[in-house]
Amino acid sequence: MSSTPETLPDRAPVPVRTPPPGAHALVVGATGITGGALAERLVASGWRTSGLSRRPPTVDGVEHVAADLFSRGDLEEKLAGLAPTHVFITAWARQDTEAENVRVNGAMVRDLLAVLGPQGSVRHVALVTGLKHYLGPFEAYGQGDLPDTPFLEDAERLPVENFYYAQEDELFAAAARHGFGWSVHRAHTVVGFAVGNAMNLVPTLGAYGAIVRASGGKFTFPGSLTQWNGVVDITDADQLADHQLWAATTPEVADTAFNVVNGDVIRWRRLWPRLAAHLGVEPAGPEETPLPLEQQMADAEPVWDGLVAEHGLVEPDLPKVASWWHSDSDLGRDVEVLADMTRSRLAGFTGYVSTERALLRLVDRYRAAGVLPPA
Repeated sequence: MSSTPETLPDRAPVPVRTPPPGAHALVVGATGITGGALAERLVASGWRTSGLSRRPPTVDGVEHVAADLFSRGDLEEKLAGLAPTHVFITAWARQDTEAENVRVNGAMVRDLLAVLGPQGSVRHVALVTGLKHYLGPFEAYGQGDLPDTPFLEDAERLPVENFYYAQEDELFAAAARHGFGWSVHRAHTVVGFAVGNAMNLVPTLGAYGAIVRASGGKFTFPGSLTQWNGVVDITDADQLADHQLWAATTPEVADTAFNVVNGDVIRWRRLWPRLAAHLGVEPAGPEETPLPLEQQMADAEPVWDGLVAEHGLVEPDLPKVASWWHSDSDLGRDVEVLADMTRSRLAGFTGYVSTERALLRLVDRYRAAGVLPPA
């Protein structure tokens, strides 16, 4: 009997990443899309896990550390004696300019490791960044001379300010000072399950579909012809979690930067109709120029309010479900974006995710949780 897309798994089998003796993981940003998936995986694998965040993590078994990442004094007070062995930095805070992004997010890494490093317990620090390492920051996104795709980890840095570079430099300096290993994980668009996350493609497109279905419109691709016709990759949050654990528990790959994506590629012109069918809406391709979701959904909140009332949805605040601006930046790009994972493959990482099946099953998970309305 042959398998069908509905019965196939959406990812390759995930190896067990058992904790080393005495391991204590600290997830920085434990309530985000990346940190939440990682915390869930750590607990399931038997790690002692602490989660640093302002609000309590939703994962059972995570010891909450309520601290302000942007206050050195608060970090010194709240992290005193914590003594983690493995630190996973998955948080950042968007500022109005890239200069402020550099200052604020670089200082976050510097202060965090300045507090934890002298405790003498840290063995490994993993830092999650992204493909803006190759594309440039929001202010100069996709401009100038970019590296060829697929992006390789040893590409030269772009000659612009970039808070990812600042964070890496703080990590490298702290590792040299305190003697721990490190890894950098450059993800593409991260998709996963997290309510209230500011950058999440799946609930954004799910909310867009629900709104156009309720208002009788079409599910129009909002981005560029380049993104519609080209191929692109995506990073599943669970894949990213496993990649971090793999690097943190594989001594042979210490002190290395990695790209991490699902392993396959998608073409939106093929996936968009399938996503539309799953959402119960009529698909439409792009216009000659993009129709940004921020523009299309400018007056959508009353429609969302009606859906919340009709279906008893758990999150009435539409901006906590849909991040129009971020999805517009992903879908509206006029450049090809692909990341090479040869470095990880040759080093033994075997994770692989079917992006299409994972996206559709994430829609179902958001429906089951009452974040999106039922089909």
